[in-house]
Amino acid sequence: MAEEAGMFMIHQTIGSVLCCKCGIPMQPNAANMCVKCLRSEVDITEGLLKRLVLVHCPECESYLQPPRSWVKLHLESKELLTFCLKKLQKNLSSNKVRMVHAEFIWTEPHSKRIKVNVKVQKEVLNGAILEQSYTVEYFQQEHMSQSCSRVQANPHQWVAAVQLRQHVSHRRTFFYLEQMILKHGAAASAIRIKQMDQGIDFFFSNRSHGVKFVNFVGKVAPVRSRHDKQLVSHDPKSNNYNYKYTFSVEISPICREDIICLHPKVAVSLGNLGPLVICTKVTNNIALLDPFTLRHCFLDADQYWRTSFKSLLTSRQLVEYIVLDVEAVSSEVTIGGTKYVLADAQMARVSDFGKNGTIFSIRTHLGHLLSPGDYALGYDLYRANSNDIELDKYRGLVLPDAILIKKSYEEKRQKKRGKPRSWKLKSLDMEVDDNKGRVEQNKMNSEYEQFLKDLEENPDMRFNISLYRNKEYQPSEIASVTAGEELPSVALEELLADLDLEDEDDEDDMTE
Repeated sequence: MAEEAGMFMIHQTIGSVLCCKCGIPMQPNAANMCVKCLRSEVDITEGLLKRLVLVHCPECESYLQPPRSWVKLHLESKELLTFCLKKLQKNLSSNKVRMVHAEFIWTEPHSKRIKVNVKVQKEVLNGAILEQSYTVEYFQQEHMSQSCSRVQANPHQWVAAVQLRQHVSHRRTFFYLEQMILKHGAAASAIRIKQMDQGIDFFFSNRSHGVKFVNFVGKVAPVRSRHDKQLVSHDPKSNNYNYKYTFSVEISPICREDIICLHPKVAVSLGNLGPLVICTKVTNNIALLDPFTLRHCFLDADQYWRTSFKSLLTSRQLVEYIVLDVEAVSSEVTIGGTKYVLADAQMARVSDFGKNGTIFSIRTHLGHLLSPGDYALGYDLYRANSNDIELDKYRGLVLPDAILIKKSYEEKRQKKRGKPRSWKLKSLDMEVDDNKGRVEQNKMNSEYEQFLKDLEENPDMRFNISLYRNKEYQPSEIASVTAGEELPSVALEELLADLDLEDEDDEDDMTE
């Protein structure tokens, strides 16, 4: 029945008429004219704005939104397209034209021109709808914003200062924090950066920039902060006040690889963890690990500053050991993306090896990494003279002879000493005190070299920073090593190309 019903279906056809001007057949419309003739008779873009001016600040790459606000917009972004089209809305409405589509037309970035192709519709003769496209050209008129002009007039005239401090004897945290700031462009609006004894000072021309930077630091490190303001000037007629704002930001002194003795109350609140624990990672949380049981916990900034404990020993006090024997006592456990295995190990200090028969038997969490004959770095509690107040609160606590922290590759690195790495890091444009003595400078260079080694050994540290290819590196310089002597290194896939326009121009000249 369905097939029989289909035989009697009536197909409706649309008739065609002749255009009243050129006579070609066409589908009928209200004007009885074809599209070509209709466009020749009516131009719906007549009276529409086709040239406009955008006030642009070349320093901060922002555009003036009348009367006084500035908006930062990137070329060919959706936000910039919306900003440009808003300037046409009033003109389109007054001409009873409706916009249906808009897109950028590519122009040279240095041409100071922005072109937008706009498609509009309008009702014309006898109710016919005509659609037409036209190009709107925007001219960038360079004019500095108020904040940028003030900075140019006096580069050292700051409104907000952020003082980052960490009360420790090394700068490892600031080396890492510098790379985080560079990757995320957190200090792009800073007008001045100055290196200080135990930190860095950042100066901004706007209070909101300082607040934004403080919030960024709070997301990548456990900090506490306070702020003050100082009156600079006051206009009683207009009731305007000008202040200078200072943000004091203190970073937790707990660093990765530090060993900590927890306060008894803190240990109880953490489920009787420890009391001796290792700091394995520091972000906006502090990760603590018990190396004898593999129990762990995470403390956020608020939890830490309520107790604000300090380190028992820091990475500057690490001692090198040689591993004589290792026997695993647990299966592999993954904590925070890192693998651990409990093991009983016998080892001796490298400084004593071959001189005396002192051998230590300890338990370690590095059973998956260590083998007999390997070197490891750890804390020598056997000879340590610790006056920590928290240790005295644990009566009858028996300290281990040593606590291992990580595997050491220093012996194997001797073969590659002095040869450049395949990667490099960028640095902040920072004012450095040139009056430092040679001892201080050598200390900082040594700490920076240790930071680079930590990056090679720890992929988790490299995850949040940008590494770039080193042009001075020659693959042929790789030292030949035997099997089993491979050193931790950075894979080429992790490296970014360091853009250098001058080098690209030279290459183009060579090809021509």
